[in-house]
Amino acid sequence: MSKLLKRGLFVGRFQPFHLGHLSAVKAVLERVEELIIVVGSAEYSHSDKNPFTAGERIEMIRAALKEAKIDPARYMIVPIRDVHIHATWVPFIVSQIPRFDIVFTNEPLTSRLFKERGYRVERIQFFDRANYSATEIRKRILKGKNWESLVPKSIAGLIVSFKGIERIRELAMNDNPSHS
Repeated sequence: MSKLLKRGLFVGRFQPFHLGHLSAVKAVLERVEELIIVVGSAEYSHSDKNPFTAGERIEMIRAALKEAKIDPARYMIVPIRDVHIHATWVPFIVSQIPRFDIVFTNEPLTSRLFKERGYRVERIQFFDRANYSATEIRKRILKGKNWESLVPKSIAGLIVSFKGIERIRELAMNDNPSHS
């Protein structure tokens, strides 16, 4: 086995964390000794695209990684707020987290911004992207369709305990009165 890189970075909103995210974390942990999981847009919650708080998202990620039997010594979860200025976003993140060797992302803007700052960036293989997306999960919750199979069991339970189903449906009605 080749030597693992010391520390990687994985940025996402995780609204909610799902099996695709879990697959990505597992794949990245095959490449690095330790992973920094940045919960982005940490200041946003209670909207149709960002229904969960940073604290709820951290709780979901921890529960999913525990359920997957991933050693907590191999990762850290850090909430980071948005700065809304692309030129200062990477330096802001870097100022808030420990050093890292590589960034893992499939998001084109994130990739471009880190590359422009000289960081090594690699893509993560998607895991059934058509189904495993937070947008798809939120849509299924709105329509009353099966969403639970797209998230780890522990997260399905947390979403229910957070009253996340009701929150997502109520927020969608507030954002779009035509929803019934």
